Amino acid sequence: MALSVREYRARIKSTESMKKITRAMELIAASRIIKAQQRAQAAAPYARELTRAVSALATFSDVDHPLTREEENPKRAAVLVVTSDRGLAGAYSSSVLKEYERLAERLRDEGKEIDTYICGRKGEAYFKFRNRPVVQSWTGFSDQPSYEVAAEVGRALIDSFLKEQGEDGDVDEVHVVYTRFRSMLSQEPTAVRLLPLEVVEDEGRPAESELLPLYEFEPSAEEVLDALLPQYVQSRIFFSLLQAAASELAARQKAMKSATDNAEELIKKYTRIANQARQAGITQEISEIVGGVNALADANAASE
Repeated sequence: MALSVREYRARIKSTESMKKITRAMELIAASRIIKAQQRAQAAAPYARELTRAVSALATFSDVDHPLTREEENPKRAAVLVVTSDRGLAGAYSSSVLKEYERLAERLRDEGKEIDTYICGRKGEAYFKFRNRPVVQSWTGFSDQPSYEVAAEVGRALIDSFLKEQGEDGDVDEVHVVYTRFRSMLSQEPTAVRLLPLEVVEDEGRPAESELLPLYEFEPSAEEVLDALLPQYVQSRIFFSLLQAAASELAARQKAMKSATDNAEELIKKYTRIANQARQAGITQEISEIVGGVNALADANAASE
């Protein structure tokens, strides 16, 4: 019985150590998520004004730009999947990958082949484990993305979209799968088509609710589109990375809080069982002593 008590005490000690780790990770995620939210909010005005400018260009110009041109019979689509670099974030990465699988199934039903691009080590490991090909991957920045990385990703996707049909690596559509940050309690896996260009309006701000500005194009609308549309695509990718970073930290904070609470419950459970085992051991020892005393008394009485 004493050995059992020692075992439970060892479990209590290891659970307390684990609780300290999960609590520290919860506090780190809580401190970082504020900065992640501030970065996403700071990028919102630029994305909003760029969206309004692109909406006005698409509305008031009749330029047939390669990034807005729809193929009559699209055969191949590129999909960028934004996951995390690290684990311990609950179902964050698995939810994004499930959304990707739903999108991939829909695209295959439409008769399209898929080229996969990955952001994050979790997505990279997912495809590597299943021996599924990945065109290109970027890792090491999931919780603190930079615009330089978003621009690099955007250039790679735009280059593949602008290739002539039949060239190696050409695609007819570009999609992004990421996690939209709704609140600390709600993060939503989302799939968005970027190319051919679909102007993505901000939440709660539909295009018809406001008047678009009238622009004069210099030197020409086509050259303005050449400069503006790639920046728009890159800004949407950057905004997706910022949303994913905030979602990852919120999911990690929630997962670590749940782990800390579970560790506290385990400690209470093991402490209660250890106390019961200790009390049972003491009771058994007292019973053995009393039994021995009674036996000795009976022996002495019989000898007399």
